[in-house]
Order: sequence, then C-alpha cells, then structure tokens
Amino acid sequence: MDNNTPASGGFKGGLGSLFGGGAPEYSNTELAGVPLTGMSPLSPYLNVDPRYLVQDTDEFILPTGANKTRGRFELAFFTIGGCCITGTAFGTLNGLRMGLTETRDMPWSKPRNVQILNMVTRQGASWANTLGSVALLYSVFGVVIEKARGAEDDLNTVAAGTLTGMLFKSTAGLKGAARGGLVGLAMSGLYALYNNWDHLKGTSPSHY
Repeated sequence: MDNNTPASGGFKGGLGSLFGGGAPEYSNTELAGVPLTGMSPLSPYLNVDPRYLVQDTDEFILPTGANKTRGRFELAFFTIGGCCITGTAFGTLNGLRMGLTETRDMPWSKPRNVQILNMVTRQGASWANTLGSVALLYSVFGVVIEKARGAEDDLNTVAAGTLTGMLFKSTAGLKGAARGGLVGLAMSGLYALYNNWDHLKGTSPSHY
C-alpha cells in the first residue's frame, strides 16, 4: 500500500499537468522555506525585490525644461476645436427643432425637407462660429496674460474669461460689455472652483 501511494500521486500529477487542472505536490519541508506574502520583501516566485517594481516617479520622460502639464497655447487648439464641434452639434439640434416647428403645417415633401435642411445648416454654422469665436478670444487672452505675468494659475482663467465676455459684448455698449464681463467672470469662476474642488475639500485630486 505504501509503495503504491507515490505512484498514484505521480500519476494524478501527470494527468493534472497534462490537462491544466492539477497542481504539483510539495513536502512540508519545501513549503516551510517559502515566506508568506507580505512577510518578506523578497518574492519567492520572481526572486526580485518588489520594492524595485514600485514606480514613485512619472512614467514619461520629459525634455529638458518642459512642463509636466500642457500650457494654454497647447490647450488653445483643443479648446477652439471642441467649442466649434459643440456649437455645431447644438446648432444642428436647435435648427432641426426650429425647422420642424416652422413647417409643421406643411406636408412631408421636398420643399419642407429643403427648408428644414437650410435651417439646420444655418443654425449649426451660426452656433459653431459663435462658440469658436468665444474660445478663440479666451485662448488669446489666456496666453497673453500668462506670458505677461509669467505664471499659470486660476487668476489667468478668471481674467481671461472676464475680458472675453467684455470684448464679445462690447458692440452692445458699456452696459452690454459690463453684462458680458459679469457672465464671463461667473463662468470662469465656476470653472476655477471646479478645478480646485478637491483641494478645497482637503483631498488630493485623482490623476488618470
């Protein structure tokens, strides 16, 4: 009986390894030399100190003198393009709504389709032009203020938003410029508050 035990164990181990369902058997002496997880800095499987695998620094190598975050000039292209796309999408939906409302008494025909299409095209282009112009002014003011002050902080954001609103509504007179400045100040202030919300709560922001 004792002589058959190792043979049966080896036979089971062979079949288990063949089909991927078995595990090798170790003696108590061999298992006693394996340190428990978390009890030793050395890994018994990799034979490597896990402390060398922990990355405390950034994974990317930046050129000499380069910033870790993109500046306002680099973000300007993304801001302008995103606002144009957003304006086009919003204007398209608004034009479709207006076209269906204005032609609700007309039967479905080619003239009605053409009128709806014209409304969609006109509204999409108008909103894309408006939001793109606002984004362009905001980006220009932000870059100029950053270069003038030599610093990048939320003050640049608030100042750029305020000046953008004032200039965009300057054709409506002093009162219109003042209202535009207040709107720009409010929107840029809310954006700055959103960016610093984790800092205000006392928690570090998450990086993805």
